[in-house]
Amino acid sequence: MAALPRPMVETGRLDRAQFERDIVAAAQPVVLRGLVADWPAVRLGRESPEAICKYLIECDSGAPVDVLLLRPEEKGRIFYNAAFDGFNFLRNRLPLARVVEQIARYSAFDPAPAVAAQSAPVRACLPRFLDENRLALLDAAIEPRIWLGNAVTVPAHFDDAHNIACVVAGRRRFTLFPPQQIANLYIGPIDFAPTGAPISLVDFAAPDLERFPRFAEALEHALGAELGPGDAIYIPPLWWHHVRSLELCNVLVNYWWGASHGNNAGLDCLTHALLSLRGLPPAQRAAWAALFEHYVFADPQTAVAHIPPARHGVLGTLGDAAIRQRRAALADKLKS
Repeated sequence: MAALPRPMVETGRLDRAQFERDIVAAAQPVVLRGLVADWPAVRLGRESPEAICKYLIECDSGAPVDVLLLRPEEKGRIFYNAAFDGFNFLRNRLPLARVVEQIARYSAFDPAPAVAAQSAPVRACLPRFLDENRLALLDAAIEPRIWLGNAVTVPAHFDDAHNIACVVAGRRRFTLFPPQQIANLYIGPIDFAPTGAPISLVDFAAPDLERFPRFAEALEHALGAELGPGDAIYIPPLWWHHVRSLELCNVLVNYWWGASHGNNAGLDCLTHALLSLRGLPPAQRAAWAALFEHYVFADPQTAVAHIPPARHGVLGTLGDAAIRQRRAALADKLKS
């Protein structure tokens, strides 16, 4: 990378009330050192790759999970293919035990093919793991997911949710950028991306500043941290994060919660706005920008203070049932 990111703020272990009051409310990324150091899986991850892999095989339910396979020449970077009409990996569905076997087999190669199980629901594929390794900071209803692979790099992307990512085995290097750096990260297509979410097209290992000159500005705002077994990181919604796994065997468990009313609802809203508003003349786009600023992004009370509470409607605080009803009505309009 052309410049080193600034170190991320770090804290030690804390309880749920402290986490919600001091970390989530601040809406800034934080490294949580040793947060899950007491997990049985973490103790095995510190012991050896063989120990954690044996444990995962023992816990495996046999349920297939999504797996990506990359050729050695891709150097583990999940990305597009050369023609930009597809991706540089193959997809498969395998039990986690099979993924562990592939990691062990590929460890004999240099350079090695890359393999990664991505975002596998722990309850489905590792029910014993779920029972034996729990995160006290979050409600038990928030389901964890597991990421297992060798040296793989996930390009900078964002999630529409709060995220705690816990390293179980290996080491991972995180590089984060605030949402406002989007223009300097050279984001690819929002509706055609290797991992679902839009990604930065910049190769962080060797950034081409002639092709992507504004990336130098993004690096001025970058935050970085390297995490080992037992460490965790809190990533607020919409923060861009680039994640590089550094060992022959890397295991991470993450928790998402608090997304905007449904999976990728924010991106769906953005897509609808692009289809509906982007083609308008500049003056009309500016007028719609003023409406969105007033109704969506400004203080909500500004738009309703002069309206009787019983008539706040969609401008007020809606319950889940009312939100579902409104979204169903929108879906019917889109169909027509």
